[in-house]
Amino acid sequence: MIHGIDVHTHFIPEQFPAYIGKGKDIPWPSMNHEGCGHAHVMIQGKNYRTVPSTSWAGDQRIVEMDQMGIGRQVVSPMPELLSYWLPADDATVLLRHINDQIAALCNDHTQRFSGLGAVPLQDVDKAVRELEHIMTAQRLLGAEIATHVNGVSIGDARFEPFFAAAEAMGAAIFMHGLRPAGKERLVGPAALEQVVGFPGDVALGIASLITGGMLARHPKLRIGFSHGGGAFSIVLPRLEHGWKNSPPIRDAIPESPTVYAKRCYYDTLVYNPQTLRYVIDTFGADRIMIGTDYPFQIADRDPHGSVQTVPGIDEKTLRMIRDENPRRYLGIA
Repeated sequence: MIHGIDVHTHFIPEQFPAYIGKGKDIPWPSMNHEGCGHAHVMIQGKNYRTVPSTSWAGDQRIVEMDQMGIGRQVVSPMPELLSYWLPADDATVLLRHINDQIAALCNDHTQRFSGLGAVPLQDVDKAVRELEHIMTAQRLLGAEIATHVNGVSIGDARFEPFFAAAEAMGAAIFMHGLRPAGKERLVGPAALEQVVGFPGDVALGIASLITGGMLARHPKLRIGFSHGGGAFSIVLPRLEHGWKNSPPIRDAIPESPTVYAKRCYYDTLVYNPQTLRYVIDTFGADRIMIGTDYPFQIADRDPHGSVQTVPGIDEKTLRMIRDENPRRYLGIA
């Protein structure tokens, strides 16, 4: 049976526009196509990642979606393409191209794809304007953001206008790990950045939104987190204990941290049924959504199986995770 909405999938355009800005040594991406179904994402002459043609080809994605039993994908950019390190004007040009390509994919296959775009958060005013364009001209459902912008945590007050605009527009926001804190302390191959580094980075991002008051000031913001919220399900009891027992923490957070955590959404991408049971119990069955990280190597290729094997799962919860929760998060009927 083909059903369910996958909120965590990524997109890379088949081609990037040539760089026409005024900067020098700008890490502008390009594509080097092998001609055998894969392409290299090149940045400053180096292969950042080799990706399959399903990264951009809608018809091919649908074949694999059917094999996975997924009815709809929510498509967002590969996180490295968020490009916060580019000059803001250059990033705006690049992200507009990526957003246009995501919109085209969604328009070509309206029954199978929804899209989240990207915004240049290194310039908050430009980010708000791009979010307006995403929501109106391109008719995407919101935006993907990272846990930090060039080392500034996403809960910092400087990003207030963006979150206020997202709340006002009814945009769905999806937060993903990117260039995680502590990656210089990883020992082993580069792939450990995503495998080991991302969970802690996502937890730091969620915590900053709570401790910085962003979620308190924007209670109607619809925001979801990748990788089951990373390590945050483990961090939350500690934060809750700190809030109850430390006056400075309690003064900084108007309500219990758990109140804010349970207003948000989290994907299922934790790779273990017992872990997913804990995530469901921590945040609530009405806050969990299928996520796969398609089409990357780390993807969960059996998302329905991952949910069905959760201890004690029932049909009502399965319906919520597969369909009802993502529809509420995305703001779609």
